[in-house]
Amino acid sequence: MTTTQPTDTRRNLVALGTIVRREVHRILRIWSQTLVPPAITMVLYFMIFGGLIGSKIGDMGGYSYMQFIVPGLVMMSVIQNSYGNISSSFFGAKFGRHVEELLVSPMPNWVILWGYVAGAVLRGVMVGVIVLFIAMFFTPVRIPHPLVTLSTVLLGAVIFSLAGFINAVYAKKFDDVAIVPTFILTPLTYLGGVFYSVTLLPGWAQAATHANPIFYMVNAFRYGLLDKSDVPLWVAYALMLGFVAALTTLSLWLLRRGVGLRS
Repeated sequence: MTTTQPTDTRRNLVALGTIVRREVHRILRIWSQTLVPPAITMVLYFMIFGGLIGSKIGDMGGYSYMQFIVPGLVMMSVIQNSYGNISSSFFGAKFGRHVEELLVSPMPNWVILWGYVAGAVLRGVMVGVIVLFIAMFFTPVRIPHPLVTLSTVLLGAVIFSLAGFINAVYAKKFDDVAIVPTFILTPLTYLGGVFYSVTLLPGWAQAATHANPIFYMVNAFRYGLLDKSDVPLWVAYALMLGFVAALTTLSLWLLRRGVGLRS
């Protein structure tokens, strides 16, 4: 008993590290597809929305429009890339049938799940750092609440990594992986307060926006960068932690039951 447990722990850590290293190697190997396109897209957002359109809009909540949209664009890039990384990577493992090797191995399900999640979170954070660096060329960027900034990015990346994992589990073809980002994730992101303050909306639209979970993540991150949020910070954290717990539980249950994984 005393010798088995440390051995199991070391074995699980080695397995976890192996999955994470493979995911990171995949991200860096195809960096022209994983890191460059989001950077180019965000440059266009800053130039068109922040520069051209923002000059006509003026201030938003006491900040220039360029400053106001920086937190939203960073979080949008983190969310989209975390989700896209794990949904494509895990579905690729399903499609190539080598996910079955993981399922029959002695590693527990949580190692498989968090190995893929960690890789997706790392890609999301890398892209987020790149976008934040790009933003510095367009407007001064300060971080008055670094702990809030970092924790919000990590929680947001974990949430959408888990959501992407669930998408990949249920997907039966590559088109299924693209449906959720196109018809659900993108609309929720654009309607999540990235480009506007919820206080500008009529009552019914404010209520609809408050039902959008991305709205809370964007505002928590905006508080970290601008010391301003349209929602109480504790509400945003309670919602994010609740999503992490619920999606983790569902993901582990799907792995245990082999839903969509065993033919």
